[in-house]
Amino acid sequence: MTSILVAISSIFAIAGAAWAARRLSRIPVCPICIGVAGTWLWMLIARSLGYAVDTTILSMLLGGSVVGIAYLVEKRLPQGRSPLLWKTLFIPVGFVAAYGLATTQWILFAVTGAVLVSLAAFFLAQSAASGAPSETVEELKKKMQQCC
Repeated sequence: MTSILVAISSIFAIAGAAWAARRLSRIPVCPICIGVAGTWLWMLIARSLGYAVDTTILSMLLGGSVVGIAYLVEKRLPQGRSPLLWKTLFIPVGFVAAYGLATTQWILFAVTGAVLVSLAAFFLAQSAASGAPSETVEELKKKMQQCC
């Protein structure tokens, strides 16, 4: 029970600091996202320094960040990209990457991290077909220019 209280307290403290920093700097960041990521980051560092860290809590925080990243990227997907396919591919691979990070399996983390970056690059890239204006769009542009 102490582990979860420490994690929740850390999330609130880091989120509060991020909220204050956001108000001062006007940088658009999500304080809760910063709180969660900051908490799992210090937990990973503490674990690497030999301190006992509850891996269940660490895993929950990492998993939450994976899902948060998936939804953040989903908002930026170009038209025609499937949000369902994006999340179906990204989230399970992200969980494997989080597992590799939580269990210090660095090769697993590196490989799945590279897959995640590749998936994001593929899904965020504009396709050549979507970049070219359709005939309908061009026709509407011409009509609007001749309108007034």
